Amino acid sequence: MKIFFTIVLKELLSFFRSFGLVFIVIYFFTAEVYVAATGMEIEARNVAIGVVDKSAGGISKKVLSSLHSPEFQTSKYYKSQKELSDAIYNKDIMVGMIFDEDFEKNYYKKQNPTINILIDSTTASQSLMAIGYIQNIVMKFNNLKLPVELKMHKLFNQNADTKLFMGVSELLSVITLLTTILTAIAFVKEKESGTWDIMLLMPVNPKIIILAKSLSQIIIMMVGVSISVGLILFHSLDVPINGNLLNFFILTFFYVATTAGIGLFIAAISKNIMQVSQFSIIIMMPIIFLSGAWTPIYAMHPFLQYLSIFSPLRYYIEGSESVFFRGTEFIDLLPYFSGVLILGIILYWYGFRKIGKLF
Repeated sequence: MKIFFTIVLKELLSFFRSFGLVFIVIYFFTAEVYVAATGMEIEARNVAIGVVDKSAGGISKKVLSSLHSPEFQTSKYYKSQKELSDAIYNKDIMVGMIFDEDFEKNYYKKQNPTINILIDSTTASQSLMAIGYIQNIVMKFNNLKLPVELKMHKLFNQNADTKLFMGVSELLSVITLLTTILTAIAFVKEKESGTWDIMLLMPVNPKIIILAKSLSQIIIMMVGVSISVGLILFHSLDVPINGNLLNFFILTFFYVATTAGIGLFIAAISKNIMQVSQFSIIIMMPIIFLSGAWTPIYAMHPFLQYLSIFSPLRYYIEGSESVFFRGTEFIDLLPYFSGVLILGIILYWYGFRKIGKLF
């Protein structure tokens, strides 16, 4: 045990002496999470809108007066549809609205007045949200009396604040990539520095070396997660915690050990740090994609939904979101713990065995 903890301490000291690695880890756990949460806007915000108003009436102006900040910029007026189309093509505006000459007359005669909308759908999410806003505004002028009244109750995220979800999601992705890369680097840098052969000659059981090096990276990750949760999620982003935070950290520990196993496999097949980064991207990107971090699992192709069962990040994301937003009790978190543990044991055992053959 003394040798084991000596190696762990040696790896931790080696990490803190590498100022570049320390800076990268601190950056990803703080600035990267914050920027991803606040800089990625899914809602319609500051949308540039252009108008061709041939009706010159009061109704069109009332409609346009409802399109205000923070969702929309001040409307820009154009003389013709061609000018409006050119503005969208040149990305000066995202949405164009055209009121024809008979718009107001048809409105008062209740003859189905028409507003033509041109939209730049290369910004798919924001353009879709902008259309939703415009439709709701126009509906108010139709005085429709629907037999059904809709009452919406937003659960878990009452203000529909996307930065809460994006902050947690980015943190989980950062944990995935950093744990894999740092665990692999802990071994591969021995190859690059020429100390691998010296390590092989050490009168120490190779299993102790592998476990100690893995544990050192797990400790670094857990410290980074603690800083990110306290400083960024809770303090800067004000993310709620409706469940038991201890459950999140226990689940995180198991997941970090799982990704450390992937890092061991990458270390076994990599000859230098450049190959570590290449193999990490190739292996981890499908795991992230199949996890539901970018696309909801129910929206995937059925075959991809089946493959997502083998992504440990899927269970980690669902379990973490259940702790933060749903306040799920431990007994209901067991499926997520089981998914991470089962895949973690398999992946760590395989990575451990793969790199053990090099000793």
